[in-house]
Amino acid sequence: MLKREELLNTPEYWLETIQNEIFRQVTYYLKENKLTQNQFADQLGVTKGYVSQIMKGEFNYTLKKLIELSLAVGKVPVVNFKTPDEIISAERDKVSSPETPPLNKVAEPNENYKIIGM
Repeated sequence: MLKREELLNTPEYWLETIQNEIFRQVTYYLKENKLTQNQFADQLGVTKGYVSQIMKGEFNYTLKKLIELSLAVGKVPVVNFKTPDEIISAERDKVSSPETPPLNKVAEPNENYKIIGM
């Protein structure tokens, strides 16, 4: 049996993790939008067989090469599924946060600035 650290360094673990997350995301999308796999395939402009491959985790094996390369350089890929609104909101919050001054702000002569990360 592999130790957790060993498991995290295998391409198979990351391939399956990403395939599982894609499966979860597609399943949720289909349920929320009351779509069948056939309807989803039509929406994407792909074959029913392609959607079936996604749902079985039998798709785009170039992803494995990406994972192998990532591990080879000491990194692991992190996939984070978000809606466009979530991304926009997070960016807006980051820019307007008192902890993160805007990049284009000009220093005022008597204003104190907090150096982030120090």
